[in-house]
Amino acid sequence: MEVLIRNVRIVDWSQDFYGEVYINKGKIYEIGKRISKNCKVIDGNGKVLMPAFVDLHAHFREPGFTHKEDILSGSKAAVKGGYTTVNLMANTSPVSSDMNVVNYVKEKAKKIGLVDVHQVVSITKNLDGKDLMHLDGITSSVKFISDDGKGVSDNRIMMEAMVKAKSKGITVISHAENPEMSDIDMRVAENMMTWRDIHLSKFIGCKLHMAHVSTKEAMGYVIEAKKEGAKITCEVTPHHLSLAGEDRYRVNPPFREEEDVNFLINGIKNGYVDAIATDHAPHTLKDKLNGAPGISGIETAFSVCYTKLIKNENISLNKLSELMSKRPAEIMGLNKGQIAVGFNGDLVLLDLDKEYVINSEEFLSKGKNTPFDGKNVYGKILMTIKGGKTVYKSS
Repeated sequence: MEVLIRNVRIVDWSQDFYGEVYINKGKIYEIGKRISKNCKVIDGNGKVLMPAFVDLHAHFREPGFTHKEDILSGSKAAVKGGYTTVNLMANTSPVSSDMNVVNYVKEKAKKIGLVDVHQVVSITKNLDGKDLMHLDGITSSVKFISDDGKGVSDNRIMMEAMVKAKSKGITVISHAENPEMSDIDMRVAENMMTWRDIHLSKFIGCKLHMAHVSTKEAMGYVIEAKKEGAKITCEVTPHHLSLAGEDRYRVNPPFREEEDVNFLINGIKNGYVDAIATDHAPHTLKDKLNGAPGISGIETAFSVCYTKLIKNENISLNKLSELMSKRPAEIMGLNKGQIAVGFNGDLVLLDLDKEYVINSEEFLSKGKNTPFDGKNVYGKILMTIKGGKTVYKSS
């Protein structure tokens, strides 16, 4: 597969210039100006070309909850949002606690061919909070373990899971929520669990990734650990960066206060935040009305972040590319996230000047649940390219 993308502003974490990109056999083969090739040509019309986005945290709901989302609808939503890689959480039915589920998800995603899917395995078997024996049977294709959706309450169990993870070179993704405190104060629940998991990680020496950090205190613990050289990375979500005090709309962790939002943004500016991850969590209208927490966010993530962080907070486009492409790709060990020779030809073409109104009825995801419905944002995804092949083009 050969393709030459011309007449574009090329932007990634380290560069910003006008030029051309030639992709051959799925990889970036040449970057420059006035490249001459006898192949398919895409005219970028002066728009912006960036590395496709990598989502460290998403839910496609299959197997078991395909009325909310399935791998096909999730993949279509992902490429519409500029993503060609997703890391899927384990809280499916059956729970992703063995290689049968992992292989089922990966094989189905491969057959669909829109995005590269990595399937997380649960920390405890069937999310029971107790049993770790299944971890002995997972193969080297598994990169992460997580009980996302709930915290692992037993300190010893979490410690033993980290020991197993370290021995296998796997990263533990922490859903920082102390269940004993959840019905008392969700801020305390996140802060307590963040502190515990960081300290256990430092004690064991395993790699720890803190999911959807939302409070200034939790972010402070992460910053302190990073300064000490701990093996810790963290993500924040578009919705926690953009909204505060939205008590009427349920997400987990909840929307925090303005001072928390500002602290997270300062964490980005000061280099302590590794990635922006969507926590794409599609639900049916009925489930949402019954209190299911979550946002269908993979189609709007870039626009929400571009509008908030760049238009309002003066963060650079290079930095946003680092957060949405380079660092998540590095954390996942992928040859993606940068526009450089030898990297995978996964790219996204954008119109940064395009203002539009988010309309959830136009989502390709089955989940229409979003607090951003009707909001004006900038940054339209025009085309998503995976390995040189166009997998999404806006109408």
